[in-house]
Amino acid sequence: MANRDIRIILAGPRGKMGTAARDLIAHTAHFQLVAYLDSKTTDETGFTDEERPVYTDAARCFSEVETDVFLDLTTPEAAKINLETALDHHVRPVIGTTGFTDEEIARLRDKTEEKGLGTMIVPNFAIGAVLMMKFSQMAARYFDDVEIIERHHDNKLDAPSGTALKTADLISEERVAKNQGHPNEAETLDGARGGQVDGMPIHSVRLPGLVAHQEVIFGGSGQTLTIRHDSIDRGSFMPGVKLAVETVMSVKTLVYGLEQIVE
Repeated sequence: MANRDIRIILAGPRGKMGTAARDLIAHTAHFQLVAYLDSKTTDETGFTDEERPVYTDAARCFSEVETDVFLDLTTPEAAKINLETALDHHVRPVIGTTGFTDEEIARLRDKTEEKGLGTMIVPNFAIGAVLMMKFSQMAARYFDDVEIIERHHDNKLDAPSGTALKTADLISEERVAKNQGHPNEAETLDGARGGQVDGMPIHSVRLPGLVAHQEVIFGGSGQTLTIRHDSIDRGSFMPGVKLAVETVMSVKTLVYGLEQIVE
């Protein structure tokens, strides 16, 4: 990490994650907030008393504001465009959203390495969730049968969550694909057994009052093992945001997921 402050442009500053990120930056000695990127103008955001400018155009923002890191906490659609624009302006992106395909990640990794920059795409900033995924991958060496239940707030747009899919991918690296349950099992209600990844069911729950929760349930002869993580509020994501911003300054490739850097 550089000796000077890390200058940050924040996209999505009005959302719950963005509000928590603003507080994180304000209370981190070596972080400096230099601008906002938002879909609304300065007057519309209510940031009129802030010293930092508010931009609605990413290219103009990156051209006019000297920065090190672009932290995007918006939507997959906006984040994909903003990420490319940041790289084109030699700014290191940290993207906190899901929705990237394997093909998109491979192409963006090539572009990142051509630019000699770091890029972080982080489906889940909670370090506890990353450990849950790693522990689940370890358990998959000993248990063949597993189901994933993820629970999120009712404003979440995608199902299943990126964390659930990433967990399934990590488990699949250790587990031979198989169809679980009775071979003659039949759903009397479509979707009752959830979505399937290599025969592994994933169930999504969406309810008000939830933030982000996941449990991975393994079953074996005479025993079950449940690995669970709960994010109670958005503060749980901020240590991971801090780690990603610091890490992107020193890598020169695209890193997908905090599990790649959490040992």
